[in-house]
Amino acid sequence: MMGVRSFFNRKKSREIAKDRLKILLISDRVNCSPEMMEMIKTDIAKVISKYMKIDTQSMEIQISKTDRKGRDKTPTLYANIPILDLHKNVN
Repeated sequence: MMGVRSFFNRKKSREIAKDRLKILLISDRVNCSPEMMEMIKTDIAKVISKYMKIDTQSMEIQISKTDRKGRDKTPTLYANIPILDLHKNVN
């Protein structure tokens, strides 16, 4: 049975669609499939979750191409990961 709290914390379909569109646009910009972007996001969340409690629902990743001092544009990964608790109990 779904708890009342989890019901209100679920993302609305509009928010899910918006997130998917962002991933699609970002992946298209850097020639990386949406599936690959989701895999990267999932892997990053798994690793960081070992050390601290994070809000994976609000987590955002972005890959963009940046100009680096006269060189060709280089893909750069940016991550916005809300931290809920810095101290995670390691079992």
